[in-house]
Amino acid sequence: MQTARTVPAATVVNLRDLGGIALGRDRRVRQGVLFRSGQLSELDPARDRAVAALGIRTVVDLRTADERQWSPDRLPEKARLFVADVLGDHPGVAPARLRSLLADPGEAERKLGGGRAEELFAETYRKMVLSPGAAAAYRAFLETAADASARPVLFHCTAGKDRTGWAAAVLLMILGAPRATVRCDFLAVNPAVRAAFAPQVAKFLDGGGDPAVAAAIIEVRPRYLDMALDAMDERWGGLDGYVSNGLRVPDAVVERLRDGLVVRG
Repeated sequence: MQTARTVPAATVVNLRDLGGIALGRDRRVRQGVLFRSGQLSELDPARDRAVAALGIRTVVDLRTADERQWSPDRLPEKARLFVADVLGDHPGVAPARLRSLLADPGEAERKLGGGRAEELFAETYRKMVLSPGAAAAYRAFLETAADASARPVLFHCTAGKDRTGWAAAVLLMILGAPRATVRCDFLAVNPAVRAAFAPQVAKFLDGGGDPAVAAAIIEVRPRYLDMALDAMDERWGGLDGYVSNGLRVPDAVVERLRDGLVVRG
């Protein structure tokens, strides 16, 4: 089961091409048109040839206003920025505060110990499915991905795992990927995210932080995706209801996504 292909970028973490992911019946995601990553605040367009070679036309930033202010994107040459704030309704939730959650081991233990870190992240996945602001952001993302003139598109949040992970999951399901494939791709980011946050985690642990708390913060877990899928199924009866009634994505946009992003072979 093929997951997204890693792009060896020097200054962008967790950069991956969704192209090549198997959709079943001899169909795959078109390569070179849809990319996902962590934030672009450290991008060096002049020396990061791997990113320059992608020819990115549109960057979709899924982060909150505070995150964008603290760590503004540096865009690839000639790319335009499109903001689609998934957590604007809930700007203080965990995925928007990854680094601050790791900054104080004592506070993390008081707020997140005893399994509460995993509960907090799992509940955030429900919010990403059920909140009106998240729906508007994901609709905007899908409409951008469906626009041939906007591609290649790079979409990202802070670590490229939670908000970005659900964006990729929804897109892959629309294109026809079975849930097993979606789950495999969702979990495949963990090695890159662990590597990206290794310095912060090491400092957190040196300060007496609980390894279980750190793991729940920086990893994606099957339960996180299950929370989102369950919310989708419970509220809208599955993907079709979620896309049409939850996200309010027009049928024409869905058709453009499938026509433009699916290839045979």
